[in-house]
Amino acid sequence: MNLSNYISDLLYRYECVILPGLGAFLTQNKPAYIDTETHTFFPPSKTLSFNRHLQTNDGLLANHIAKTESIPYEAALIRLRAEVKTLKSNLEKGETISIPNIGSLKTTKNNSLEFTPESSSNFLTEAFGLSSFVSSKVKRELQNKKAEQPTLLFTRQKRNIPYLKYAAIGLLAIGLSSMGGVYLYNTQVNQHNIVEKQKANSLVESQIQQATFVMNTPLPSLSVEVKKPTGNFHLIAGAFRLEENAFSKIEQLKEKGYPARTIGPNRYGLHQVVYASYENKEEALKSLRNVKLQDNQDAWLLVEVLD
Repeated sequence: MNLSNYISDLLYRYECVILPGLGAFLTQNKPAYIDTETHTFFPPSKTLSFNRHLQTNDGLLANHIAKTESIPYEAALIRLRAEVKTLKSNLEKGETISIPNIGSLKTTKNNSLEFTPESSSNFLTEAFGLSSFVSSKVKRELQNKKAEQPTLLFTRQKRNIPYLKYAAIGLLAIGLSSMGGVYLYNTQVNQHNIVEKQKANSLVESQIQQATFVMNTPLPSLSVEVKKPTGNFHLIAGAFRLEENAFSKIEQLKEKGYPARTIGPNRYGLHQVVYASYENKEEALKSLRNVKLQDNQDAWLLVEVLD
Protein backbone atom coordinates (compact mmCIF):
# COMPACT_ATOMS: atom_id res chain seq x y z
CA MET A 1 0.00 0.00 0.00
CA ASN A 2 1.43 3.36 -1.09
CA LEU A 3 0.72 5.19 2.15
CA SER A 4 2.52 8.40 1.16
CA ASN A 5 0.11 9.10 -1.72
CA TYR A 6 -2.93 8.86 0.56
CA ILE A 7 -1.35 11.16 3.15
CA SER A 8 -0.34 13.70 0.48
CA ASP A 9 -3.86 13.79 -0.98
CA LEU A 10 -5.35 14.58 2.43
CA LEU A 11 -2.73 17.20 3.39
CA TYR A 12 -3.85 19.34 0.44
CA ARG A 13 -7.38 19.46 1.91
CA TYR A 14 -6.96 19.09 5.69
CA GLU A 15 -4.67 20.54 8.36
CA CYS A 16 -4.34 17.29 10.33
CA VAL A 17 -3.84 13.71 9.08
CA ILE A 18 -3.47 11.05 11.81
CA LEU A 19 -1.57 7.78 11.49
CA PRO A 20 -3.40 5.70 14.17
CA GLY A 21 -0.97 4.54 16.84
CA LEU A 22 1.98 6.58 15.52
CA GLY A 23 1.20 10.32 15.34
CA ALA A 24 -0.23 13.09 13.18
CA PHE A 25 1.05 15.29 10.36
CA LEU A 26 0.04 18.93 10.87
CA THR A 27 0.12 21.81 8.37
CA GLN A 28 0.19 25.56 8.96
CA ASN A 29 -0.06 28.35 6.39
CA LYS A 30 3.07 30.43 5.79
CA PRO A 31 2.94 33.68 3.77
CA ALA A 32 5.28 34.54 0.92
CA TYR A 33 8.60 36.09 1.93
CA ILE A 34 11.88 37.44 0.49
CA ASP A 35 15.40 36.47 1.53
CA THR A 36 17.14 39.84 1.33
CA GLU A 37 20.63 38.32 1.47
CA THR A 38 20.21 35.99 -1.51
CA HIS A 39 17.47 38.08 -3.24
CA THR A 40 15.28 34.95 -3.41
CA PHE A 41 11.48 35.18 -3.59
CA PHE A 42 9.57 32.29 -1.94
CA PRO A 43 5.83 31.69 -2.64
CA PRO A 44 3.23 31.11 0.12
CA SER A 45 3.23 27.55 1.43
CA LYS A 46 2.10 25.14 4.15
CA THR A 47 4.73 24.20 6.72
CA LEU A 48 4.58 20.54 7.77
CA SER A 49 5.21 19.21 11.29
CA PHE A 50 4.64 15.95 13.22
CA ASN A 51 2.96 15.39 16.62
CA ARG A 52 3.33 11.91 18.11
CA HIS A 53 0.72 12.62 20.84
CA LEU A 54 -2.17 12.64 18.34
CA GLN A 55 -2.58 8.89 17.79
CA THR A 56 -6.33 8.28 18.17
CA ASN A 57 -7.95 7.16 14.93
CA ASP A 58 -10.29 9.86 13.56
CA GLY A 59 -11.34 7.74 10.56
CA LEU A 60 -10.10 10.26 7.98
CA LEU A 61 -7.17 8.30 6.53
CA ALA A 62 -8.87 4.88 6.69
CA ASN A 63 -12.03 6.23 5.07
CA HIS A 64 -9.97 7.81 2.25
CA ILE A 65 -8.16 4.50 1.63
CA ALA A 66 -11.47 2.62 1.59
CA LYS A 67 -13.01 4.98 -0.99
CA THR A 68 -9.90 5.06 -3.19
CA GLU A 69 -9.41 1.28 -3.30
CA SER A 70 -13.18 0.46 -3.21
CA ILE A 71 -12.89 -1.77 -0.14
CA PRO A 72 -14.85 -1.82 3.17
CA TYR A 73 -13.80 0.59 5.90
CA GLU A 74 -12.89 -2.27 8.27
CA ALA A 75 -10.58 -3.82 5.66
CA ALA A 76 -8.88 -0.47 5.04
CA LEU A 77 -8.40 0.01 8.80
CA ILE A 78 -6.76 -3.44 9.14
CA ARG A 79 -4.34 -2.68 6.30
CA LEU A 80 -3.55 0.74 7.79
CA ARG A 81 -2.80 -0.76 11.22
CA ALA A 82 -0.49 -3.33 9.64
CA GLU A 83 1.39 -0.58 7.79
CA VAL A 84 1.77 1.49 10.97
CA LYS A 85 2.97 -1.58 12.88
CA THR A 86 5.74 -2.06 10.30
CA LEU A 87 6.77 1.60 10.58
CA LYS A 88 6.92 1.43 14.37
CA SER A 89 9.00 -1.75 14.22
CA ASN A 90 11.54 -0.10 11.91
CA LEU A 91 11.73 2.96 14.16
CA GLU A 92 12.37 0.80 17.23
CA LYS A 93 15.28 -0.79 15.35
CA GLY A 94 16.83 2.66 14.92
CA GLU A 95 16.10 2.96 11.23
CA THR A 96 15.18 6.24 9.51
CA ILE A 97 11.83 6.04 7.76
CA SER A 98 11.56 8.01 4.54
CA ILE A 99 8.03 8.84 3.34
CA PRO A 100 8.15 10.18 -0.24
CA ASN A 101 6.87 13.75 -0.70
CA ILE A 102 6.29 13.98 3.08
CA GLY A 103 9.58 13.72 4.96
CA SER A 104 11.59 11.37 7.19
CA LEU A 105 11.13 10.06 10.75
CA LYS A 106 13.72 8.68 13.14
CA THR A 107 14.00 7.90 16.86
CA THR A 108 16.39 10.08 18.90
CA LYS A 109 18.49 9.10 21.90
CA ASN A 110 15.84 10.28 24.38
CA ASN A 111 13.26 8.01 22.68
CA SER A 112 11.40 10.81 20.89
CA LEU A 113 10.51 11.06 17.21
CA GLU A 114 12.34 13.58 15.04
CA PHE A 115 10.60 14.63 11.82
CA THR A 116 12.32 16.32 8.87
CA PRO A 117 9.83 17.59 6.25
CA GLU A 118 10.48 17.37 2.50
CA SER A 119 11.63 20.86 1.47
CA SER A 120 10.34 20.60 -2.11
CA SER A 121 6.73 19.79 -1.13
CA ASN A 122 4.11 22.53 -0.90
CA PHE A 123 0.58 21.47 0.15
CA LEU A 124 -1.00 24.91 -0.36
CA THR A 125 -3.39 24.55 -3.32
CA GLU A 126 -3.46 28.32 -3.92
CA ALA A 127 0.30 28.23 -4.60
CA PHE A 128 0.15 25.37 -7.12
CA GLY A 129 2.70 25.91 -9.91
CA LEU A 130 4.58 28.65 -8.04
CA SER A 131 8.27 28.19 -7.28
CA SER A 132 11.04 30.26 -5.73
CA PHE A 133 13.24 32.42 -7.94
CA VAL A 134 16.29 34.65 -7.56
CA SER A 135 16.05 38.25 -8.69
CA SER A 136 19.04 40.32 -9.80
CA LYS A 137 19.99 43.25 -7.64
CA VAL A 138 18.31 46.49 -8.67
CA LYS A 139 20.68 49.41 -9.30
CA ARG A 140 19.25 52.83 -8.70
CA GLU A 141 20.84 55.91 -10.32
CA LEU A 142 19.92 59.53 -9.70
CA GLN A 143 19.77 61.74 -12.74
CA ASN A 144 19.84 65.53 -12.60
CA LYS A 145 17.23 67.11 -14.75
CA LYS A 146 17.05 70.75 -15.64
CA ALA A 147 14.12 72.47 -14.08
CA GLU A 148 11.57 73.24 -16.67
CA GLN A 149 10.58 76.84 -16.98
CA PRO A 150 6.90 77.38 -16.37
CA THR A 151 4.96 78.38 -19.44
CA LEU A 152 2.84 81.46 -18.98
CA LEU A 153 -0.52 81.37 -20.66
CA PHE A 154 -2.23 84.60 -21.59
CA THR A 155 -5.95 84.61 -22.25
CA ARG A 156 -7.80 87.36 -23.92
CA GLN A 157 -10.73 88.60 -21.91
CA LYS A 158 -13.97 88.76 -23.81
CA ARG A 159 -16.46 91.57 -23.41
CA ASN A 160 -19.69 90.64 -21.69
CA ILE A 161 -22.80 91.19 -23.74
CA PRO A 162 -25.59 92.96 -21.71
CA TYR A 163 -28.49 90.82 -22.98
CA LEU A 164 -26.86 87.63 -21.56
CA LYS A 165 -27.02 89.16 -18.07
CA TYR A 166 -30.76 89.77 -18.36
CA ALA A 167 -31.36 86.27 -19.67
CA ALA A 168 -29.54 84.77 -16.68
CA ILE A 169 -31.68 86.84 -14.28
CA GLY A 170 -34.83 85.58 -15.97
CA LEU A 171 -33.75 81.93 -15.74
CA LEU A 172 -32.94 82.37 -12.05
CA ALA A 173 -36.42 83.76 -11.34
CA ILE A 174 -38.09 80.86 -13.16
CA GLY A 175 -36.01 78.35 -11.18
CA LEU A 176 -36.91 79.89 -7.84
CA SER A 177 -40.62 79.85 -8.66
CA SER A 178 -40.38 76.18 -9.71
CA MET A 179 -38.64 75.25 -6.45
CA GLY A 180 -41.38 76.99 -4.47
CA GLY A 181 -44.03 74.97 -6.29
CA VAL A 182 -42.22 71.69 -5.68
CA TYR A 183 -41.82 72.48 -1.98
CA LEU A 184 -45.57 73.26 -1.65
CA TYR A 185 -46.49 70.01 -3.44
CA ASN A 186 -44.19 67.93 -1.21
CA THR A 187 -45.70 69.50 1.92
CA GLN A 188 -49.23 68.58 0.84
CA VAL A 189 -48.17 65.00 0.01
CA ASN A 190 -46.55 64.53 3.44
CA GLN A 191 -49.68 65.81 5.23
CA HIS A 192 -51.84 63.41 3.22
CA ASN A 193 -49.55 60.44 4.04
CA ILE A 194 -49.67 61.22 7.78
CA VAL A 195 -53.49 61.28 7.79
CA GLU A 196 -53.75 58.01 5.86
CA LYS A 197 -51.21 56.31 8.16
CA GLN A 198 -53.24 57.29 11.23
CA LYS A 199 -56.36 55.81 9.63
CA ALA A 200 -54.55 52.54 8.85
CA ASN A 201 -53.20 52.26 12.42
CA SER A 202 -56.69 52.77 13.86
CA LEU A 203 -58.11 50.05 11.57
CA VAL A 204 -55.39 47.53 12.56
CA GLU A 205 -55.89 48.20 16.29
CA SER A 206 -59.63 47.61 16.01
CA GLN A 207 -59.09 44.32 14.15
CA ILE A 208 -56.59 43.14 16.76
CA GLN A 209 -59.07 43.89 19.55
CA GLN A 210 -61.77 41.91 17.73
CA ALA A 211 -59.45 38.87 17.35
CA THR A 212 -58.91 38.36 21.11
CA PHE A 213 -59.60 34.81 22.32
CA VAL A 214 -60.53 33.67 25.83
CA MET A 215 -59.44 30.18 26.97
CA ASN A 216 -61.89 28.88 29.58
CA THR A 217 -60.05 25.60 30.11
CA PRO A 218 -56.26 26.04 30.00
CA LEU A 219 -54.11 23.15 28.75
CA PRO A 220 -52.45 21.01 31.43
CA SER A 221 -48.73 21.59 31.96
CA LEU A 222 -46.27 18.91 30.85
CA SER A 223 -43.06 18.31 32.78
CA VAL A 224 -40.32 16.06 31.39
CA GLU A 225 -37.35 15.01 33.49
CA VAL A 226 -34.16 14.49 31.49
CA LYS A 227 -31.27 12.75 33.17
CA LYS A 228 -28.02 14.57 32.45
CA PRO A 229 -24.93 12.35 31.91
CA THR A 230 -22.51 12.79 34.79
CA GLY A 231 -18.96 11.79 35.55
CA ASN A 232 -15.48 13.06 34.80
CA PHE A 233 -14.10 9.75 33.44
CA HIS A 234 -15.00 9.45 29.75
CA LEU A 235 -14.43 6.28 27.69
CA ILE A 236 -13.43 7.62 24.25
CA ALA A 237 -14.58 5.65 21.20
CA GLY A 238 -13.00 7.95 18.63
CA ALA A 239 -12.38 11.54 17.49
CA PHE A 240 -13.70 12.63 14.10
CA ARG A 241 -12.95 15.69 11.99
CA LEU A 242 -16.41 15.62 10.35
CA GLU A 243 -19.34 16.02 12.75
CA GLU A 244 -21.60 13.74 10.67
CA ASN A 245 -19.09 10.90 11.10
CA ALA A 246 -19.28 11.41 14.87
CA PHE A 247 -23.09 11.15 14.79
CA SER A 248 -22.86 8.01 12.66
CA LYS A 249 -20.50 6.45 15.23
CA ILE A 250 -22.95 7.34 18.04
CA GLU A 251 -25.78 5.51 16.24
CA GLN A 252 -23.59 2.42 15.78
CA LEU A 253 -22.69 2.35 19.50
CA LYS A 254 -26.31 2.87 20.58
CA GLU A 255 -27.32 -0.14 18.49
CA LYS A 256 -24.79 -2.16 20.52
CA GLY A 257 -26.36 -0.93 23.77
CA TYR A 258 -23.86 1.77 24.79
CA PRO A 259 -25.18 5.17 26.04
CA ALA A 260 -22.93 6.90 23.52
CA ARG A 261 -22.82 10.66 23.05
CA THR A 262 -20.50 13.45 21.92
CA ILE A 263 -18.66 15.67 24.38
CA GLY A 264 -17.77 18.34 21.83
CA PRO A 265 -14.59 19.08 19.89
CA ASN A 266 -11.14 18.97 21.48
CA ARG A 267 -8.42 21.62 21.04
CA TYR A 268 -7.53 20.16 17.64
CA GLY A 269 -11.09 20.56 16.34
CA LEU A 270 -11.90 16.81 16.42
CA HIS A 271 -15.39 15.78 17.60
CA GLN A 272 -15.01 13.26 20.45
CA VAL A 273 -17.46 10.37 20.87
CA VAL A 274 -17.66 8.47 24.19
CA TYR A 275 -19.01 5.02 24.99
CA ALA A 276 -20.13 6.35 28.38
CA SER A 277 -19.06 8.62 31.25
CA TYR A 278 -18.37 7.39 34.77
CA GLU A 279 -18.10 8.98 38.20
CA ASN A 280 -15.91 6.20 39.58
CA LYS A 281 -12.40 5.66 38.21
CA GLU A 282 -12.32 1.91 38.95
CA GLU A 283 -15.60 1.39 37.13
CA ALA A 284 -14.31 3.38 34.15
CA LEU A 285 -11.08 1.31 33.96
CA LYS A 286 -13.07 -1.93 34.18
CA SER A 287 -15.29 -0.82 31.28
CA LEU A 288 -12.22 0.24 29.30
CA ARG A 289 -10.71 -3.26 29.60
CA ASN A 290 -13.95 -4.87 28.45
CA VAL A 291 -14.28 -2.53 25.46
CA LYS A 292 -10.67 -3.15 24.37
CA LEU A 293 -11.26 -6.92 24.47
CA GLN A 294 -14.71 -6.98 22.86
CA ASP A 295 -15.11 -3.94 20.62
CA ASN A 296 -12.24 -1.48 20.05
CA GLN A 297 -8.60 -1.87 21.01
CA ASP A 298 -8.00 1.87 20.26
CA ALA A 299 -10.41 3.03 22.99
CA TRP A 300 -8.87 5.14 25.75
CA LEU A 301 -9.88 6.98 28.95
CA LEU A 302 -10.18 10.77 29.17
CA VAL A 303 -10.31 12.50 32.56
CA GLU A 304 -11.90 15.91 32.14
CA VAL A 305 -14.47 18.02 33.97
CA LEU A 306 -17.17 19.06 31.50
CA ASP A 307 -19.46 22.05 31.85
